Amino acid sequence: MVEQGSAAPATQSGGEAMISLRGLTKHFGAIVAVDDVSFAVGRGEVLGFLGPNGAGKSTTMKMATGFLAPTAGTATICGFEIQDRPIDAKRHVGYLPEGAPAYPDMTAGGFLDFCASVRGISGGEKKRRIAAIVDRIELGEVLHQPIETLSKGFKRRVGLAQALVHDPDVLILDEPTDGLDPNQKHEVRALIQELSASKAIIISTHILEEVHAVCSRAIVIARGRIVADDTPHGLEARSRHYNAVAVTIPTPMHDAARTELLRHPKVAAVEVGPLVNGAVTLLVIPKNGVDIVGDVGGTLRARQWPFDQIRVEQGRLDDVFRILTLPQV
Repeated sequence: MVEQGSAAPATQSGGEAMISLRGLTKHFGAIVAVDDVSFAVGRGEVLGFLGPNGAGKSTTMKMATGFLAPTAGTATICGFEIQDRPIDAKRHVGYLPEGAPAYPDMTAGGFLDFCASVRGISGGEKKRRIAAIVDRIELGEVLHQPIETLSKGFKRRVGLAQALVHDPDVLILDEPTDGLDPNQKHEVRALIQELSASKAIIISTHILEEVHAVCSRAIVIARGRIVADDTPHGLEARSRHYNAVAVTIPTPMHDAARTELLRHPKVAAVEVGPLVNGAVTLLVIPKNGVDIVGDVGGTLRARQWPFDQIRVEQGRLDDVFRILTLPQV
């Protein structure tokens, strides 16, 4: 379901909204960067906010966190409107913006100390929290280095650490794994999953694997407007490949098998893969995503055609993303 307009948006679970955006709109001169965006995120939800470059993701997040004033609409964090009560709202938010943290001449440790002080944390509590987050994000080896000397991956990790140092109720993370190697990505995603039980989290990303890894819900934005709001599985089910069956057939009979499968009333198409070791993989695409694995196997067995490596596809999120975000003609 897509939530648009100024009506109060609902969370996926129907619970209390920790983040609520209503009719957020942003114009830059004649350019409409964000156009009437509304949605809500509750505690325990991890929302993947997806879109191509220039779709309005970062602009929406900047408005949600009070870093950019909207042309119209409101953003509410834990009951506080960001425009009317920005200090109260921002106390509850951990925000990782695009790019590297500010103050590149500071050391990583000095920057975290500064961020904790700004958040009103002091004394032994500040030391405890910084030590805990440094350990969690694995920043110990660069703690005394100037931020400007760090790799892109370590800069991103410092940015994530400052977003977490005050243990906020809401996390808004813009490309949190940008610049990280595969092991670091895995660690950050595991951390997000760990944190999700007690927080409301938005992750802006163009990395579709991130949605599979950590998100309970996904919103797709294109040309400044929401074009889909669903679970990752729900989005995959929109793919023409959802419930498609891949089956490997020896090459002498794959043409006959394709012709026979195309006669089945539940089959929309059969795509032929390359010849590998004397066999061809047929991808049998169902009509309307219906379950056809039994029909495919039954058809081949009835003709006594040998086959192996039969599997069912779960849908291709990249196909759905492309269809949803391509310019309308």
